[in-house]
Amino acid sequence: MSRQDKAEVFRDLHTGPVLVLPNAWDAASARLVEHAGAAAVATTSAGMSWSLGVPDGGRLDRATAIAALTRITRAVQVPVTADIEGGYGDDLAETVRQVLDAGVVGVNIEDSADARLLDVADHAARLVTIRRAADEAGVDLFVNVRTDVYFFGDGTVPSALRRAEAYLAAGADGIFVPGVTDADTVEALAKGIDAPLNVMATPDSPTVAQLAELGVARVSVGQGIAEAAYALTREAATRLLTEGTYLVGGVDYGEMNALLG
Repeated sequence: MSRQDKAEVFRDLHTGPVLVLPNAWDAASARLVEHAGAAAVATTSAGMSWSLGVPDGGRLDRATAIAALTRITRAVQVPVTADIEGGYGDDLAETVRQVLDAGVVGVNIEDSADARLLDVADHAARLVTIRRAADEAGVDLFVNVRTDVYFFGDGTVPSALRRAEAYLAAGADGIFVPGVTDADTVEALAKGIDAPLNVMATPDSPTVAQLAELGVARVSVGQGIAEAAYALTREAATRLLTEGTYLVGGVDYGEMNALLG
């Protein structure tokens, strides 16, 4: 399947039913997510950064990220959408070209840096660059724009809607609003945004089915699964070192080898 074919498949997944994306962070986790039945694989920048030995938050360089994304896309057959944080530097056109060359057909890009929101017009201009670069490459890249108004802004629906409108006008395809768990707020965002709405599910969120009823088109979990995997690693190591016992229940060696073979 060509890049453009995968891009079209991924775009169609946003038309319903709700697209559920259990986020992966490396080739093995991506393959497990695909094997579990996911129609597409989304990456988590936090999980990917941690797996590569650096903290999350714009610390990962583009070359390292692209290499990791390439390993992920080669491990799966389904479309892959990548969390590219703030775009890995100022040359967004080059980032888009390399992301597409890695086999990725969707991106998340955030409108904050250093724990502050970017100017709306400035970020919209960045989106124009992303869209132009994708068009020049001949790939209908799905640009999912994350707005961090509930992390670093005033945390209101009007602010989120104002940013969403500007980003959609600049070429965004979907809007991602993390940090929202209240059903009424989610519904207001879904009704007010004229594009697929992505929210991040947490233990405090409504269920996927409830989010779909509220109008959400796409549900992801960010670094949640990576955190759970690393928590299991810590528990297993601690139990072995302190109690001398072994934690059982992992994915079978043969199964993992077969999945990645």
